[in-house]
Amino acid sequence: MIKKTLQLEPISCPSCIEKINRALMRQNGISSAEVMFNSSKVKVAFDENLITLEEIQNVITNLGYVVKSSK
Repeated sequence: MIKKTLQLEPISCPSCIEKINRALMRQNGISSAEVMFNSSKVKVAFDENLITLEEIQNVITNLGYVVKSSK
């Protein structure tokens, strides 16, 4: 299990948090996702054999949000 923190461009509304979280948790291989409104960060734990970091970033960008960096 890998844990990463993704820095997003500022999130403008609290409902965006739920939108991102729901989309991530529907992905096979993601065991947890925590979206933080104030810091615009997403903490995600995932199985690298089932989903890649790039695929996770694509889920977020396909929703219309910008991933600035990951750690």
